[in-house]
Amino acid sequence: MEDTLYCKIMKAYIKALTYALPKKALTNEQLVEEFPEWSVDKIANKVGIHTRYIAEESETAADLAVNAAEKLFATDTNINKKEIDFVLFCTQSPDYFLPTSACLIQDRLGLPTTCGALDFNLGCSGYIYGLSLAKGLIMGGIAKNVLLLTGETYTKHLHPKDKGNRTIFGDAGSATLIAAEGFAEIGNFSLGTDGKGAENLMVRTGAFRYKSPLNDLKFDEKANPTSSDYLFMNGSEIFNFTIDVVPSLVNDTLNKNELLKEDIDGYVFHQANAFMLNFLRKKLKIEEGQFHYYMSEVGNTVSATIPIVLCEELKENKLKGNLLLAGFGVGYSWGGCILKMK
Repeated sequence: MEDTLYCKIMKAYIKALTYALPKKALTNEQLVEEFPEWSVDKIANKVGIHTRYIAEESETAADLAVNAAEKLFATDTNINKKEIDFVLFCTQSPDYFLPTSACLIQDRLGLPTTCGALDFNLGCSGYIYGLSLAKGLIMGGIAKNVLLLTGETYTKHLHPKDKGNRTIFGDAGSATLIAAEGFAEIGNFSLGTDGKGAENLMVRTGAFRYKSPLNDLKFDEKANPTSSDYLFMNGSEIFNFTIDVVPSLVNDTLNKNELLKEDIDGYVFHQANAFMLNFLRKKLKIEEGQFHYYMSEVGNTVSATIPIVLCEELKENKLKGNLLLAGFGVGYSWGGCILKMK
């Protein structure tokens, strides 16, 4: 009997997913009003983004995740809240240092008190890591229905004069149900970490290493702000890290799943910016029709980018066969996996 049960839970699937955005939009036209030295076309050509959504001052990452979860429950009548037995919440913008946001989310969503709940702190690779954790819970027989949430409000980390990062980042939340049955089987994972690159993408103050603001704001010759109290991103170093790591990540993900490049029908990468994605696509010699994008309308939403692409491309019936997912960024952290679409 135990062997039979174990065989039944050996596979994990994405059963449903959706996402939620804040109401406030920030368009390129609005940014140009603030930074007249830039043009609408320059921003669009540089980062491939036209609109991003910005959380209100009182709106948190957990709020966005809850909105996404409620949307999931409302649009898919086959999902019963009472059957959710684990909540995973990926964020780098928690409501509080403690308690765990996932515990608060469990209560807000009205999920059973028998439900496990935890937060994990990752950025651009977070959705991949969340899928790996959810799959482990399913395969280990610990849970049957895992609600994987992401929520991010990176825009709260940005200095108002940081025109570079303000063109890139947007806020969002996503909700994915992982279960023992669904429309996309979750394959094997390739994961990696290199903390030596941490300082190239960091908010230095606010936690316990540097609890108080350092008030060290400076502006370079192009009037770009640099401060320990806001998000700092060394764009050139992040680019170099990405083009170095992602090709080997793709190859290792293929190897872990015993697949060849010819077996892959589509690629869904973290939506960092258009320039980086196009460079990677060409470097990896991936046909443009196999490469899935959804960034112009929402921006770089960190851990929510991959589920947003999946959600939008599913609406258009564009996801078929074997999909290779890859997330990479802050940490440094990276991860890849295969989704096998039914």
